[in-house]
Amino acid sequence: MGDPGGIGPEVVVKALDDSALRTRARFRIHGAEAPLARAAQRAGIAPFWWRVERGSALLDTTLAHDVVIVDAGEPGAEFPAAPARRSGELSFQFVEDAIRDVQRREGDPLRAHALATAPISKEAWSLAGHARYPGHTELLATRFGAKRHAMFFDSSRLRVVLVTTHIPLMNLRDALTIGRVFDAIDLGRQACIDLGVARPRVAVCGLNPHAGEHGLLGDEEQRIIEPAVRVATDHGWLVEGPFPGDTVFGRALAGHFDLVVAMYHDQGLIPVKILAFDEAVNITLGLGAPRMSPDHGTAFDIAGKNRANPGSMKRALELAVRMSADQARGHP
Repeated sequence: MGDPGGIGPEVVVKALDDSALRTRARFRIHGAEAPLARAAQRAGIAPFWWRVERGSALLDTTLAHDVVIVDAGEPGAEFPAAPARRSGELSFQFVEDAIRDVQRREGDPLRAHALATAPISKEAWSLAGHARYPGHTELLATRFGAKRHAMFFDSSRLRVVLVTTHIPLMNLRDALTIGRVFDAIDLGRQACIDLGVARPRVAVCGLNPHAGEHGLLGDEEQRIIEPAVRVATDHGWLVEGPFPGDTVFGRALAGHFDLVVAMYHDQGLIPVKILAFDEAVNITLGLGAPRMSPDHGTAFDIAGKNRANPGSMKRALELAVRMSADQARGHP
């Protein structure tokens, strides 16, 4: 459910209010019922879920219901629309519980086949003592033992995969390696194939202005990015670059590329959020199980005001259903 004081409860309720979506899968919400119920009331939505307390032995009796909330909150609890230690504790616990459901053994009736996460507050996680994880991606990579992973953003207009995730810009120089760039190309390309692009055309961004201008504005393109691109093309893949970051996204929008590989968070996320804020979905690659989330944050400034657009959350849930169904059929 994400941070109980953010817009997570609202976008989850609004997304699952679609009865057609609820017929496509069974949904288990790890969260707190009080903020969900308040969000539903503000939106004029009649409660459609079945509640069970966290840790209850009755959980396995809820499998007949389309939507079940595993309630870890206190009845009527209020949560501030701001980073808070208690909210951080709960939202971290929600994710840990969901991870355990995905990691249940094959054949366990309570096993989850995909994970969709509403937004958390990184500051709240830090206040709760979880500062070592700057976000969902890093926690998930640790819990799933992912040897390599990447953040991939899917939308109808643009697809982007990130080489680095939540790190300060000053640390980029030491974080970029040939292997890390290649892994993002490889994982992103395979994600495009899984989403129906038979032979993806991949564009790779440079790090520096004008992609380094042949070494005049930085040598990372020559030392790191170009070798990674060569390894990819040696595999027979359609990969080009490095291109200047200020022009390559326009070429992708014009249909020249199916995927853009961005070197750092804002290089890739600024165009995604400008072009597809209410529909883009963040997919964590490399976990071995589908995991997605909306492309926005907790939006504390509008939390509790019934103003949140559920579009990205709904599309994340739809994609989770689609990808888990594909896995069940033996597709990639």
